[in-house]
Amino acid sequence: MKASYAYKVLFALVCLFSFGLSSFVYAADIKVQIDRNPVNIQESFQIIFTANESPDDDPDFSPLNKDFEILNQTEQQSTKIVNWKRTKSIQWILTVMPKQAGSIIIPAIHFGEDTSLVTAIVVTEAQQQANANINEELFLQASVNTDTPYIQEQVTYTLKLFRKVNISQASLSEPVLNDAVIVRLGEDKNYNTKYNGENYVVLERDYAIFPQKSGAMTIAPLVLTAGIIVNNNQTRYNSFFSRQSTRNKRVSSNSIQLNVQAKPASQTGSIWLPAEQVYIQEKWSIDPQNITLGEPVTRTISLFVKGVTAGALPELQTQTLPKQIKAYPDQPLVKESPQGKVLVALREEKIALIASEIGTYTLPAIEIPWWNTTTQTQEMAVIPEKQLIVVAGEQSHTVDVPPVAILEKSDEVMPRSDKVQSDHNLWFALAIFFGTGWALTLLYLIISRKSVKKTAHPQKIKLDTSSAHKILQQACAENNSDKAKQALLEWGREHFQKNSLEAIAKQCDSALAKEIQRLNAVLYSQAESNWQGEALWLAFKQNKQLEVALKQVGDSLPPLFKI
Repeated sequence: MKASYAYKVLFALVCLFSFGLSSFVYAADIKVQIDRNPVNIQESFQIIFTANESPDDDPDFSPLNKDFEILNQTEQQSTKIVNWKRTKSIQWILTVMPKQAGSIIIPAIHFGEDTSLVTAIVVTEAQQQANANINEELFLQASVNTDTPYIQEQVTYTLKLFRKVNISQASLSEPVLNDAVIVRLGEDKNYNTKYNGENYVVLERDYAIFPQKSGAMTIAPLVLTAGIIVNNNQTRYNSFFSRQSTRNKRVSSNSIQLNVQAKPASQTGSIWLPAEQVYIQEKWSIDPQNITLGEPVTRTISLFVKGVTAGALPELQTQTLPKQIKAYPDQPLVKESPQGKVLVALREEKIALIASEIGTYTLPAIEIPWWNTTTQTQEMAVIPEKQLIVVAGEQSHTVDVPPVAILEKSDEVMPRSDKVQSDHNLWFALAIFFGTGWALTLLYLIISRKSVKKTAHPQKIKLDTSSAHKILQQACAENNSDKAKQALLEWGREHFQKNSLEAIAKQCDSALAKEIQRLNAVLYSQAESNWQGEALWLAFKQNKQLEVALKQVGDSLPPLFKI
């Protein structure tokens, strides 16, 4: 009886746990986003709730009424199918006006059993406005986040268009400033605000300005030309056939004065990088503590800087490396993109490292000094020095790394220098072997006193005229390195079952191997215009003639012993 009761309790607990777990697993993920932060107490803003699937129930926005006045509410749904994967999105967009200033919590909103996250917004007090724009139906207002920036520091220039009327065919000029770089930040923002007791619709546009010299600078006023739509009561009964009546108006913003400061005397080093935030990181293609001798390893250094243009980012890998480590850098990746009111720049450098000797080596630290525009102090972004441990691979002897990296997609490296000496030894041994064979054959002919004498008529060696050979000959004549590479790869697959130039070079004599390696180096260094194909084709023909000659000699030799 007690056991039966215990099983019932256990079953009930399992059911409750399963129900709770399923509720957790299938709960809708509801995110909260604010279009602007901070906002003025007299400005409206948008709160956007986004769900990745249908929530448990309709939302209850009543908790917002405590601190906000809800002006408008809309709901949008969208479905995307990418790679046969269906993604659903539901958005609730609320336009609200704050009721008080300060840091206000936007509470969690219940969607049945599902809830959104809690977030916060900063609401500033109403600013004292100039009387010049009182009761104006249309005007521009410009401002900057700082009027005393350092040279090359970002200045955020904000332009606001206030209007109480509907406009059409509007034309707005762009900011112009000599000796400065100007970048537009993101998309325009639209919201409602109260200015001098009047309700306005505001269009806000942001620019990042980077002054390139110190001293006084003036941002000239921006000009808006627009047609103001006029309400004409006389034509309302015939509006279908009547054209919209407008009157043109031109308004200008206020000018902005900047006093650009030079680099502070306390700043040291050759790099000047004024920014809000700097982050540097490194990645390795394989473990740097276990690098195989002669094989390449790729090091990637990424620098993220907040508040500069991409052109202001310094080079990252300029340190002197140990002489046993050869470096082959790739073309750096440089780009920039706006994030809110700040421009963020990225520089990424990839470098292939090849070790020529076994051992432990130390790469110097990478140090990027930068000026923190928030704290007005110099800081240092650092990647500490890194130890590389090079171990033996299939062959443990010293590797002579070529002056230009020979890197293929197959990740194979250039044949080692002792391969040339090995080729000489091989041909020397072959010469002795065939010479001995000829001597034994001559001795056999004398002993057997053969009466029949054969006159040797050297046969003309005919090169293979396959498509790969013809393509290679044409490529060499045209000095086309890419075409020559494809022809060699086709020839190598047919004769040696090899898929890389390095592997094919190992099957050829030293002269052809050297030309193939030189071709591969030119391809990797992207210097095709310097390559001449005559030497490769000559070495290729000599290699083929030697192959044919050796084959003919082997076929013409009689057996050393008769059976």
